[in-house]
Amino acid sequence: MKRTILCRDCRRPVLWTITEAGKRLAVDPDPDPAGNAAIWRDGTGAVRSRRPSADLPLTGWERLHMPHVATCPAHTEQLALPVGVTSLAEHRRKRRR
Repeated sequence: MKRTILCRDCRRPVLWTITEAGKRLAVDPDPDPAGNAAIWRDGTGAVRSRRPSADLPLTGWERLHMPHVATCPAHTEQLALPVGVTSLAEHRRKRRR
């Protein structure tokens, strides 16, 4: 049984995993073939995740899930800047080139 927790922003269920680097990653609880996070449960019962690659493809005990940040409506909305505020993102992009 998967233990899901509700996202603080959108109130949808998320499944928290531990990445190979030891970080926490929230994923949608249902498998998604378009996802990029391979999920499995290790021997201690912890839900683990990694990014499959050409060198290490998806194995039989892993399922693909979508990271929640990619599907969360609260994170995908672009907030409009207030009147009189200029975005520096375009300036920074030009400067990096």
